[in-house]
Amino acid sequence: MIVDQARYSAGHRQPCEDIGQALEEIRASGSQDFLWIGMRDPSAETFDQVSGALGLHRLAVEDSVKGDQRPKIERYGDVHFVVLRPLRYVEATSDVESGEIMVFVGPDYIVTVRRGEASPLAGLRSRLEGHGHGSLRHGPWGVFHAIIDFVVDQYLEIEDELQSDLDDIESSVFSSGRTVDTGEIYALKREVLEFKRAALPLARPLSQLVGPTTPVPGEELRLLFRDVFDHLSLVNDNTESQDRLLSDVLSAHLAQVGVQQNQDMRKISAWAAMAALATMVAGVYGMNFEGMPELSLSVHVGDGELYYGYPLALLAMGSLCFVLYRLFKRSGWL
Repeated sequence: MIVDQARYSAGHRQPCEDIGQALEEIRASGSQDFLWIGMRDPSAETFDQVSGALGLHRLAVEDSVKGDQRPKIERYGDVHFVVLRPLRYVEATSDVESGEIMVFVGPDYIVTVRRGEASPLAGLRSRLEGHGHGSLRHGPWGVFHAIIDFVVDQYLEIEDELQSDLDDIESSVFSSGRTVDTGEIYALKREVLEFKRAALPLARPLSQLVGPTTPVPGEELRLLFRDVFDHLSLVNDNTESQDRLLSDVLSAHLAQVGVQQNQDMRKISAWAAMAALATMVAGVYGMNFEGMPELSLSVHVGDGELYYGYPLALLAMGSLCFVLYRLFKRSGWL
């Protein structure tokens, strides 16, 4: 549906009832006015209505209707079609959610199409209309700069949140007394990959807007786009570092798990060896053979006789187990 449509003259908002009629008036007068049409999750019928009035290219319209496009900037005559992937960080679950913003930048109009909850632009339009009208004075490209600057600023904030989560996990992995689940590391790595899918592909098309063949009019606007490109490059560099560090942290954690398992197996083996030795001695005496000297070993005590064969066997088992315990303790197995 169309959530807002307006005509802007010298940075000031004017009413716009009919898109086609307003566009004809702007072109007939030769003014610097332009239209800004905002849509959210539009149906095919709504899009046909807008594209018919503005003459949008069918391939760009097809991409807009289908959605789920990778970040890109394509040119269709004097119209540029842009796909952005805004992100939102969910504090409660530490998840990164992505939306989609598609922008048609023409010489006298700009159309924004939002998909998903992570694509807020209503507040942006209000801020542009209420704070000096600077971007609105630059026409459609000024509005597009405000949109892409807003999206990249979101990237910077989310990148800081991901870095904080990464620092917490790294401290947990390399600190004694703290445990971390492998699933937590993998979940954060997945969020970083979701971030990279939105930010990394945008670098190349955005570089076209700051290069020598840029379609952006005016030196001031080009400098503004260059500033956005610098911020995006910083975000991408930091995200690549986070991804590599997460891989190293995951490898270190798995190595720690393997070492701990080896230590546990050594302890189990040591205790099993001591139990096996005692079992072997007890098994021999459990055969109850007749004529074994240990069964008849005794000493006279007063008027009675004390048989000490079995106590001696128990003492021998205890002594052997103690010797094994000391050997395993010295070697670090226990």
